[in-house]
Amino acid sequence: MTHIPCAVIILAAGKGTRMKSTKAKILHEIAGRPMVLHALDAVESLNPQKKIVVVSPDMDDVTRVVLNDDDTVEIVVQPKTLGTGHAVQCVAEKLVKFNGNIVVLFGDTPLMTAQTLQRFDELMQAHDVGVIGFRADDPTGYGRLIRGDDGNITAIREHKDASAGEREIDFCNSGVVGMAGKDFPVLIEALSNDNANGEYYLTDVIEIAASLGLKVGAIECDEEEVLGVNTKTQLSNAETIYQNRARARAMENGVQMVAPTTVYFSHDTVIKPDVIIEPNVVFGPGVFVSSGATIRAFCHIEGALIGKNASIGPYARLRPGTVLSDAVKVGNFVEIKNAEISKGAKVNHLSYVGDAKVGAHANIGAGTITCNYDGFNKHLTEIGEGAFIGSNSSLVAPVRIADGAYVGSGSVITKDVNRDALAISRGKQKNIDGWAKTYRCKNVKNKKTAKD
Repeated sequence: MTHIPCAVIILAAGKGTRMKSTKAKILHEIAGRPMVLHALDAVESLNPQKKIVVVSPDMDDVTRVVLNDDDTVEIVVQPKTLGTGHAVQCVAEKLVKFNGNIVVLFGDTPLMTAQTLQRFDELMQAHDVGVIGFRADDPTGYGRLIRGDDGNITAIREHKDASAGEREIDFCNSGVVGMAGKDFPVLIEALSNDNANGEYYLTDVIEIAASLGLKVGAIECDEEEVLGVNTKTQLSNAETIYQNRARARAMENGVQMVAPTTVYFSHDTVIKPDVIIEPNVVFGPGVFVSSGATIRAFCHIEGALIGKNASIGPYARLRPGTVLSDAVKVGNFVEIKNAEISKGAKVNHLSYVGDAKVGAHANIGAGTITCNYDGFNKHLTEIGEGAFIGSNSSLVAPVRIADGAYVGSGSVITKDVNRDALAISRGKQKNIDGWAKTYRCKNVKNKKTAKD
């Protein structure tokens, strides 16, 4: 059988007033990615020939985010929010000649899986119209999917309009609808706003299709996949579901987590097998962790590439642009930003390394900082292979410490250091014998006099 292609419409014009936010509802993030982009990610499994996002007139920020992520998406503006059916009607002229299936989803349901959409695509290969339903523990408030004697879906009955018998049905409407392109113009044109709210409802398509004798089918998915996000509480619930999925997926792929519920992933986090993650670790966007690495407790990592068998933390922060080669050691209370740390190098304690290149097997002592910013520009610090930087040193960039060089503890280095040289830059120590005893005696006498 020839596979029927598809086009996807994502409805994203809702104001989202219940979010109590100046930011558009669908731009609120799950795992660091706007909800509408999660929806677009899911539909990629369908390999759609067209992707259309419907927005309101004042949603330039949504348009910008969508097109920056995927410039193949078409944006359609719904001039007035007159219901979901009207939103699809606004798209109709772009699809009137489309020779395939048309799938409509919502931009505020970010948890739909690719697997469910692929099953829906299989349904649509053999049906004129399709819907995705779910079983609700408490179906109150949801539209019910009504089946006829032949198994076809005949209507979606809203809760307030349902009979007592229909309210016993627990198979509920998710809002996802598919229509064959050949039937799409007729079904969409037949929608009416003859109701109390004067709006066009996409759900009416099912009853219209049934009245025309079209084949209407349904698949079932988990309720969490179609969780609509309209409030900050629902946003938090969706984040929890996403994180639980990400943790389970990581452990199934061979990642060891000591306390999984305390670890948070970004949407694009990649963790290879045999990585160990201790409690309370947060991964921001753009992190890749190679096999055998250990991420110790209370680390925050974003925009970083971590090599094999590296050890990070505890209490380390890796910022964007960090590249750690194999067997690198980054210890407690260390911050690294936009720096390349070569194989086997160590930055063990209480240090800041920013805008730097550190050679293989170099050792950076506790309290070392690269002074990379002069108030206007950032500058590079280069530390050579096998170099040793003594504790509490300040390396004032731009500066180069060559291979094998030593920097004495407490130094402020402003000039390049040659290969295998020792650099020391600190005040000369002076000892005054007996000074401490004299000082103590004087203060004890003054304290006694004050009491008297």
